[in-house]
Parts: sequence; C-alpha cells; structure tokens
Amino acid sequence: MNIQAEKIELIQMLLDTENPRLIERIKKIFHTEKTLDFWDDLSIEQRKEIEKASLEIENSDVVDYDAFMQKHR
Repeated sequence: MNIQAEKIELIQMLLDTENPRLIERIKKIFHTEKTLDFWDDLSIEQRKEIEKASLEIENSDVVDYDAFMQKHR
C-alpha cells in the first residue's frame, strides 16, 4: 500500500472513532514527533562540523560573504 492510501486509511479511522482517549493519544504522538531535535538525526561527522563552525563564529574566525565571493568570481 502506498503512503497516500495509508494516510487516507488513517484519516478514515480517526473520523470513525468516538474515543476521546485515542484521539488524545494520537495528538500526543504527533506533538512528540514535531518536537524531536534534528540534532539526534545527524551523524557524528555532521555534529562535529557544526560544532567546529560554531567555535569559529564565536572566535570571529569568519569571512564576509561579499569578500569571499569577490575572490571566487
């Protein structure tokens, strides 16, 4: 079954239910999924690169965008 058909089936099940506890549980699942931190999905290498970039910014070890682009045009 494709994802769109799965969604439609879930929507229909939600529309058919009269159980408020079930609806609250479903809402909680969606809320939890939305609040997950993207950091958890990054690889160790990606995290290290971001941390390195943050340190460079903190230490003012940055290059102005326009100056950088002038060198590479």
